[in-house]
Amino acid sequence: MGAGARQLGAAAILVSAYVALAWTSLLATGPTEVTLIWPPTGIAFGALLYFGPRWWPLPAVAVLLVHLTVAPVPASFVPWSIAANVAGCVGGVLLVRRLRPDAVRRFDIASGSAMILGGIFAAVSSATLATAGLRVSGMTSADAVFADAARWAMGDLFGIVTMTPATLLLLHHAFERRSRPLSRMSLRYATRTELHAWILLTCLILLGGILIVRALEAHALAMVGLPLAALTWAAVRLPPIVTAVANAVVAVLLATAVTLGLAGPAPTTPIEATILAAFLCVIAIIPVTLAMGMHQSRIASARLLRRATTDPLTDTLNRSAFEYQVRRALQVRPLPALALAYIDLDRFRLINDAFSHAVGDDLICAVTGVLRANLPPGDDLARIGGDEFAVLMHEVGPEAATARAQRLCEAVAGYRFQTGGHVAAPTISMGLVPVTGGQTDFGSLLALADTACFAAKEQGGNRVQRVEPGQRDIVQASSDTMRWALRLGQAIEVDHFELHCQSISPLQAAADGPRHFEVLIRLREPGQKLVLPGQFIAAAERYGLAARLDRHVLDTTLHWFNRHPEHTRGVRLCAINLSASSLQDEHFLDHLAARLAASALRPDQLCFELTETSALVDLARAQHFIAAVRSLGCRFALDDFGTGFCSFGYLRSLDVDFFKIDGSFVREVEHSPLAYAIIRSITDIGRVMRKQTIAECTENEAVLQRLADLGVNYAQGYAIDRPTVIDRYFDEVAPAHAHAQAGA
Repeated sequence: MGAGARQLGAAAILVSAYVALAWTSLLATGPTEVTLIWPPTGIAFGALLYFGPRWWPLPAVAVLLVHLTVAPVPASFVPWSIAANVAGCVGGVLLVRRLRPDAVRRFDIASGSAMILGGIFAAVSSATLATAGLRVSGMTSADAVFADAARWAMGDLFGIVTMTPATLLLLHHAFERRSRPLSRMSLRYATRTELHAWILLTCLILLGGILIVRALEAHALAMVGLPLAALTWAAVRLPPIVTAVANAVVAVLLATAVTLGLAGPAPTTPIEATILAAFLCVIAIIPVTLAMGMHQSRIASARLLRRATTDPLTDTLNRSAFEYQVRRALQVRPLPALALAYIDLDRFRLINDAFSHAVGDDLICAVTGVLRANLPPGDDLARIGGDEFAVLMHEVGPEAATARAQRLCEAVAGYRFQTGGHVAAPTISMGLVPVTGGQTDFGSLLALADTACFAAKEQGGNRVQRVEPGQRDIVQASSDTMRWALRLGQAIEVDHFELHCQSISPLQAAADGPRHFEVLIRLREPGQKLVLPGQFIAAAERYGLAARLDRHVLDTTLHWFNRHPEHTRGVRLCAINLSASSLQDEHFLDHLAARLAASALRPDQLCFELTETSALVDLARAQHFIAAVRSLGCRFALDDFGTGFCSFGYLRSLDVDFFKIDGSFVREVEHSPLAYAIIRSITDIGRVMRKQTIAECTENEAVLQRLADLGVNYAQGYAIDRPTVIDRYFDEVAPAHAHAQAGA
C-alpha cells in the first residue's frame, strides 16, 4: 500500500474515532450539561501534531459530521464550532512546534511539557471562539458565558491530555515502525505474561472500584484514584504506547461512569464538575509523564549499552560484545553447530595511503554492508580491529560453514568500490574454525582463526583457510611465529645480531679494486647457534618488526664503518636489503638522510635492495621511494627479479641500477631451457635499458660460466664466497675474478 493510500485510510479511521468519541461524551453529559471530557479534541490535536497543520480539514470534516449525526445544533452555530475546533488545534500545534520542533519524534518530558502548553492554548482559543458562537447563536445567556467557556476549555484540555499521547504513538507505530530498521539494542520491557497479568488486574480494579464506590455511596472523586496504581505499573514496566492507550481508555471510562452516576453521586454544580475535570486532568498527566521519564531512562541506558557494545563506524558488534556472544553460545549444552571466522581485508593499507583514511573508512563500511547482506540473520558479525572482522556462524557444520565463508569471499570480490573517479576491487582473507566439543575456549578459537586467516593471506588472499581445533601443527606454527616475534624485539633492543658480508663479483671484467658486497643479517643469542634470517623474517613481517629490523641493519652497518673508517676506501658498493614495511614507513627517508649525514660511507657507496613483489604491491609508492633514495645519492637494486607478475611492463617507472635475478632461475640455468630463456631475456632488457644484472645463488663454476655466456654482469653465491662476518670479511683478500676462475 502506498503512502498516500495509508494516509487516506488513517484519516478515515481518525474521523470515525472522532465521531464515536463525541457520541460517547454526549452520552456522559451530567445533569448540569457539563461535559467532563471531550476526547475528539485530543484526536484532532494529535493528528495535526503528527501530520502538520495542513491537515486542518480533518477536524473540520469531523466536527461537521458530529453535528450532522450525534450532536445537532442550530445551523448558525456550525461554522463557529468548526472554526473553534480547527483554529484552536492549529494554534496549539504551531505553539508546540515553536517550543519543541521535534516534539512529535520524541516521547520525553520536554516534549510533553510543550504539548501541555500547546493544549492549554488550544483549549482557551477554542473555548473563546465557541462561546462567542454560542452567544451569537442564542444558545447561551450572558450570565452563563464564562461558565460555558470554562466547561468547553476543560473538556478540550482533558481530551488533549488523555487522547493526544495515545494518538501520536499509534500514528508513529503505524507509519514509522516498518520504515525504520529495528535496533539491535532494543529497549527492555515486561514480558508478555506480565502484560496479560496487568490487563487482568486493571480490569478488576476498574470494575471493583465502581462497585465499591456505589456500595459506599462515596463521592465521584474517590473513584478517580483507584486505577492510578495500575497505570503507574504500566508506566514503569510496559511500553509507552500501552500506557498512553490505557490512560486514554481508563480516563474515558471513568469520566463516563462518573457523569452517569455509575461511580457514586455525579457532580451537580458547574464548580463541582470543573473541579472534577481539573482533577481528572492532573490524574491523567501523572502516568504519561512517568512513562516519558522511564522511556528517556531506557533510551539513555540503551545508548550507553550500544556505545559499549557497538563499533561506531560499522554499527556491528565490537570485540567485547562479540566475545560475550561467543562465550554465551559456547556455554549452551548440548553444544550447537557453530563456526568462528576471522576476516581481514587484503591490501587495505593501499587504500588508506593512496587516498585517505576517510576513504578507507568508507571502504570498511561498504565491505561491512556486503558481509551483512550475505550473512543469514542469526549470524553475529563484529569489527574487531582496523580492517578485521569476525563472524560467529550458527547452526552450521564444517562443510556448510566453508561454503558460507566462500560465498562471503566471492561477494566481496564481486563488489566494486568507487572513489574519486577510481574503482577498487576489494578482497578478503578468511580463517575458519568449526567449533567442536573439545575446544570451547574463545581465546584459543580466535587465535586459531587468526592464524588461519594469516595463512590465507600468505597464499595470496581472497581465499578461505579452514582449520580444525585439533590441528596442532598450525597452532604450533602460530605459537612459534609469536615466540620469534618476541625474541626479535628483544634481539633488536640488545643487539644480538651479526652482520655478514657476501661478495658480488663482476663476470665481464676484472674483480680488482674496491669491493661490491651485500650485507646479510644473522641472529646469535647468548649460548645459541647462529640463526639464518629464513627462520625469523616471516615473524618480523607478520608482527610489524620488519621496518625496525631494516633500520637496525642500516644503523649497525653505518656505525661499523664509522668505527672502521679505514675500510671505507675498500668499498665500491655496499648493498642492504629493505622490506616492504620500510617502503610504507613515512619516516624512513628522513632517518636515512640523517644517518647518511653522519656516515663515513658516501651515499654513492650504498645500494638498497627491494624485492620485486614488494615494489609491485604499491607501484606508485615504490616509484616515489626509489626516486627519493636516489636523490640522496644512493643506488638501487630490484631483488628477486623475474618472480613478479608481468615483470617487464612496469620497468620504465622504476629507476633502479640493478636487476637482481631470482635465485630459482639461476639454480636451474644449467638444465632448464625455460630458466635459460628467462635469464637471457632479463640480460637483454637490462642491456637495452642500460641496467646491470646480478645473478644470486650462483653455486658452482658451471653456472658461473653459463651466466657469463649469457651476458650477466655480476654473480653472487657460494661459487664466489660464503657470507663472512663483517670484521673478518675486510681482513681477507677479495675473491678472485669469478669469470676467470670459471674459465680456468
